[in-house]
Amino acid sequence: MNSFRIHTNVNALNAYYSLDKVNRASVKAQLRIASGKRILHVADDTSGFNIGNSLNRRVSVMQSAHFNVTSAKDLMNTAEGGLLGVQDLLTTIKGKLADATNPTSDRSAIAEDIKALAQEIQATLNQTKFNNTNLLTAETSSQRGIPTDTFAFNFQISGELSDTMQLDYASTLVSGSAAAGGSGNSFTQALDAYLAINEDSITNSTSLSSMGSYLDDLVSDIEDSLGDIGNLVQRLDIKEETLNVAIANAKSSYSRLFDADMAMEQLNATRNQIVGQASTAMLAQLNINPSDVLQLFG
Repeated sequence: MNSFRIHTNVNALNAYYSLDKVNRASVKAQLRIASGKRILHVADDTSGFNIGNSLNRRVSVMQSAHFNVTSAKDLMNTAEGGLLGVQDLLTTIKGKLADATNPTSDRSAIAEDIKALAQEIQATLNQTKFNNTNLLTAETSSQRGIPTDTFAFNFQISGELSDTMQLDYASTLVSGSAAAGGSGNSFTQALDAYLAINEDSITNSTSLSSMGSYLDDLVSDIEDSLGDIGNLVQRLDIKEETLNVAIANAKSSYSRLFDADMAMEQLNATRNQIVGQASTAMLAQLNINPSDVLQLFG
């Protein structure tokens, strides 16, 4: 007999509460459509919000690591180009040494040619740089990314800050005094011999054989460095692919948590609008129902 109670219209209140609930659901669906986001407030999905933010932070770190990997590959490509240039110069020197075995050749001129080529090798080693960082010769121990006890570059290559990769490909090319406090190594000693070459150095077979041995040292060290670069670039390629997959998966998981299903939200908004219109009509009807009690006084 609630319809004959005029002080409190319980049925109309229930209709009002239903209308309010439908309106709130309709507004939420419309805001999700407007923003494209499923989670607009933490209260919408607290655990999903926390997981999504954690994923988003990890994606940011992995994207930085991906940039590091591509920078490392660019660095390696630059070093490789310098070493290939040195290798070509060594091949030219080898031809000059072969010319020196001819007793009718001008050995003094050949020695000067070899010295000039050695100077160009030294210049190439000193001038091969990436972002103003020497790649084939050591600088001071304070150089960014190069530890004091070895010639190498460290790059973070994953979503973990502690996961780094050391690019050590030119240790044998660095003078001992700069790298580890020594007086030199086979590469620098061999290069110094060519920088100091003269006619006497290639006049007799013994000296010529020594110069050939120096050349073998230089070629061997260059080939070792090129081999190290090849192996490191292969690893960087794998790291890059792994990061691409990890970033895509993390973004997919984030999307499932935060991105709204636009088609479903449109269905929800349309349904709630229809239900809201019906609720409004019923609220109006229930709101006047108590007026029927006036018929008792007719």
